[in-house]
Amino acid sequence: MDPVIIVGAGPVGLTLALALARQEVPCVVLDEGPGKDEPRPARSVVLREDTTELVERLTGAPLTPAGSPWAGWRSMRRKQVTHEIVFDDAEPGPVHIAQHVLTGALRAALAGERLVEVVADSRLDSLEQEPSGVTAHTRGPEGTWWRGSHLVGCDGPRSTVRKLQDIRFPGRTAVERHAVAALRTELPWPQEALLHRMPPWRTSGPFAGEISARPLPDGVWRLDWLMPPGKELVTPELLLARVRETLAGWAEGPTPPYELLDTGVHTVHHRLARRWRSGRVFLAGDAAHLLGALGTHGLDEGLRDTDNLAWKLALAWHHGPHEALLDSYQTERRAIVAARLRAADQALPLVRGGKGLRSYVPGAARGHDAFLAEGHLGQGTLGAPGVHADSPLTPPLLEGEVPVDTPAGAPVTDVRVTAEDGTFVRLRDRLGRGALLVVLIAPGTGVWERRHWVSAGIMPRLASAVAALPHPAELLVAESYPGAAAHTVLLVRPDGHLVTALGGVRPGSLYTAAETAVGGPASAQAGTTGAATGAAGTDTGAGAGTGARTETGAGVRSR
Repeated sequence: MDPVIIVGAGPVGLTLALALARQEVPCVVLDEGPGKDEPRPARSVVLREDTTELVERLTGAPLTPAGSPWAGWRSMRRKQVTHEIVFDDAEPGPVHIAQHVLTGALRAALAGERLVEVVADSRLDSLEQEPSGVTAHTRGPEGTWWRGSHLVGCDGPRSTVRKLQDIRFPGRTAVERHAVAALRTELPWPQEALLHRMPPWRTSGPFAGEISARPLPDGVWRLDWLMPPGKELVTPELLLARVRETLAGWAEGPTPPYELLDTGVHTVHHRLARRWRSGRVFLAGDAAHLLGALGTHGLDEGLRDTDNLAWKLALAWHHGPHEALLDSYQTERRAIVAARLRAADQALPLVRGGKGLRSYVPGAARGHDAFLAEGHLGQGTLGAPGVHADSPLTPPLLEGEVPVDTPAGAPVTDVRVTAEDGTFVRLRDRLGRGALLVVLIAPGTGVWERRHWVSAGIMPRLASAVAALPHPAELLVAESYPGAAAHTVLLVRPDGHLVTALGGVRPGSLYTAAETAVGGPASAQAGTTGAATGAAGTDTGAGAGTGARTETGAGVRSR
């Protein structure tokens, strides 16, 4: 079976390659660049709890100290603190990390991965689809053809993959602009992120009304100044003046010492691709969507794209036709990003405008500050992980279905579970392996060795039901889960979203839920052509061969 071709070696493409490799799917990553990234501390990303855990699970290493976890958050208006949060182990803060450091960690994890080949200096210039696969051509010293089972465009806002597939990318240009500076200094709030609106020292001219400060390791900070609409030129002299003015304002005295490391201008666009799937070709990350106004961060959504797509591609690669399952990638992820964009676009006139409701509604300004905080922190409508409320992978009402605190389609809460080998692990540690997770809530089991309860009560019947499911599943046991009564059985997707919760062992309902979660019966999948998203034919039978065969020039490269 041919590998999956991934176009683009940014954080999204590299994460997708790791996620597929963890599920025994070979990949070729086509990197347009030289294979390493230029250090740019002013080009950084903020990862929320779920995306931080995803990267750490795939790389096998913590993001700290390479990234800086926020110890707290504060919103300020003039001199008044309007919103303040302290993070701890129970509620960890976002992690702020330079993008080149993040891609370096991903590249290091891929360096020893036998199933992934990263090819530098390879720019895609054409691709063709057939019912059995995809053929891509890259430019370089020698023209090279690549053969793959599927192709995923993770090649950014100017995606060549999207253009070659003639997929429209409508939206709004320059929704927001920020002047950016990375500098080493001391601020009054060590390791705390800050959003300061209408600082009392603000002057007339560009980027005077809103400033954000985010800590990086080694005493480095990234400062962003919101600029008004327009195309004012950000000169070095103007930016240096704002740096000195801002640091002096926060210090309430002379400008403290600082070392300027990097500068830039960050322009936020809002765009959404019409289609995220065209036959065997998919889009992910900035190739599929651009967002980032009001504190939101697009990389979070790009990494969530990979988490959603990887297990579905892996299932199709290993087990053959699963067109309805592959179609669900666009259905689920595009709906969530579209809702995020709508929320930001609707709020922009109120939050950024100086008049409107804020002039008439008491407390509106404070409410806007809280809304902006949600965007920066990954909460609420602007940033919380999405819920697949209307997903085709969510089963209809089942016999024995019971409510828990997690609605169907939402990410599960991380709890301690007992694995099949008797070890205690976190529930989220078992994600991303391609298997469904079946979790029995059984209070008291944590104090007994597994051999004492694995053959007692309802366990044998549940184990038998799990073994009969239409897709591989792992049986786990938890002492508790928020809102779940004893003997509740949770079915969880490989990407951590809840399928259903059942009261007790109900083999029929469990089977139906599992079958729906993987796109329906295999026989129905084989007859689907993916017409809704322009799918070209069906998959061929999966093979296990991963030996590499390489031909240059007019030949075809494949695994």
